[in-house]
Amino acid sequence: MKYFAAFLKMEKPELNQQYRQAHLDFLADLDEKGYIFARGPFTDGAGGLVIYQAEDETKAKQVAEQDPYLINGVRSLELHEWKKV
Repeated sequence: MKYFAAFLKMEKPELNQQYRQAHLDFLADLDEKGYIFARGPFTDGAGGLVIYQAEDETKAKQVAEQDPYLINGVRSLELHEWKKV
């Protein structure tokens, strides 16, 4: 299993609260299914970070892009493979 850091940059803060619960529910479901290593918001309001666990980058991106924040343009995605040491 590989790790992928998903930077979720805030794009439309005015929509953040509207889709927040859907985003949190989405992540909670993935957490239960074992797709998430860690997750949380940046304290400066710039967005958040999710570290996904997946077989490859294609699968990690496929999973990440289902986030309601991304679907609704609230945040943008920057995905990088991450090496846990």
